[in-house]
Amino acid sequence: MSAAERDTERPSATVSGAEGPTGLSTDSGLPRTEDGTWTEDRVRTEDRVRTEDRARTEDWPPTEDQARTAVVLPRQRQDSAGATALTLLVIGDDPTDAFTAPWFQDGNGPRIRILRARNLTAAGRLLTDDVHCILLDLPDVVENLRQVLRLAPGTAVLVLTDGADEGQAAEVVRVGAQDHLSRDQIDPATVTRAVRYAVERKRADLAQRQLTETRLLAQENSRLERGLLPTPLLEGAVGLRFAARYRPGRSRALLGGDFYDTVRTPDGTVHAMIGDVCGHGPDAAALGVELRIAWRALTFAGIGGEDLLRTLQEVLEHERDDEETFATLCVLDIAPDGGTAQLYLAGHPAPLLTCPGGVPELLPYEEGGPALGLLPDASWTPVPVPLDGDWSLMLYTDGLIEGRIGEGTQRLGQDGMVRIVARLFAEGLSGEELLDAAMAEVRELNGGELTDDVAVVLLERES
Repeated sequence: MSAAERDTERPSATVSGAEGPTGLSTDSGLPRTEDGTWTEDRVRTEDRVRTEDRARTEDWPPTEDQARTAVVLPRQRQDSAGATALTLLVIGDDPTDAFTAPWFQDGNGPRIRILRARNLTAAGRLLTDDVHCILLDLPDVVENLRQVLRLAPGTAVLVLTDGADEGQAAEVVRVGAQDHLSRDQIDPATVTRAVRYAVERKRADLAQRQLTETRLLAQENSRLERGLLPTPLLEGAVGLRFAARYRPGRSRALLGGDFYDTVRTPDGTVHAMIGDVCGHGPDAAALGVELRIAWRALTFAGIGGEDLLRTLQEVLEHERDDEETFATLCVLDIAPDGGTAQLYLAGHPAPLLTCPGGVPELLPYEEGGPALGLLPDASWTPVPVPLDGDWSLMLYTDGLIEGRIGEGTQRLGQDGMVRIVARLFAEGLSGEELLDAAMAEVRELNGGELTDDVAVVLLERES
């Protein structure tokens, strides 16, 4: 019987919808001829109609970039008996007539549903997200394999090779095929095993690649966020110690909406600031970084006081996503001799001042102004702060004081924070040890990690 006669008489599975002797449908719903078989012209007509419909609804054929980014794992299918079914797309002329039936099965293994395409163009029309594996049997196999990998980056690929050509077999695996089959190995048991192994190997490869990409992205984000955290510039500030702690409320993040910075200008003045952008997530973090960088640039440019706050408000208004976004801010300018300071509060909690042998106390906050971004014509009044001898100034965001106490609704508040810091000072703690102990106790009282961002800055003067 000629090849043409075989193509006419046998049930074809080249186009999904053919039904073989077992009655297992391939689900296309295309009409059959009167004798229940497909004619070549009918198949081509239906192929053309489906291709034109597909071209009107999506970009086809996909570009290389689209194919690379649209990696979808094939869906698991089950036949009417509940057994797992895998779909194998054979690309090639199949001169040995090895894949004439629409499906085959070896023992209790999965059913293998067969789709056939004579070239890559026809294969592109049959590649859907339920094709689990491709068996490639085309001349110039390496180049065609590269095209298949671009066309179906998420699908397992087997290559049919001549048994004696081990070099070609190794090359196709190196290029990206999951495995190869020799022409003299085509039997149900071997093909079933090869398809199953290739599918699982591809799933493992994709999972490993996604895991690697996720890890690389996390490392890149970590480096970026660490780079955005400030390095204090306090060179020449004799007797002044700096410590800070920062903990974002977002899980697995290194940067939140809180921000802080400390610099010393050429005239000897030490400028410290801490702020909090409302909201959570990367947008709040990005806006906080912008405000911190703007504050440092303006401070080194000699701009301070209300002019600095008004300029920062303009920056916020231009950079925020919506008009409801605002930021609180605390700015403290310490004189070169360390004996006095000017405090500006824009809707932010007042710093905590502690002197040796004294009781920690909150600095005045009654004359503070509104948060940045709330009022277009806002004004902020400076509050003079006397500093005598040695002292410690702690600047913080509200995430530190809004933690709960136990399982109830009571918050720690500023009074609770003052009591904690007073006890830690009495125990002789200072610097980073004091901040670590304070944050640990706040988390313990909260019953776990705090949900809001927390930033704390401690400036200590020792004569």
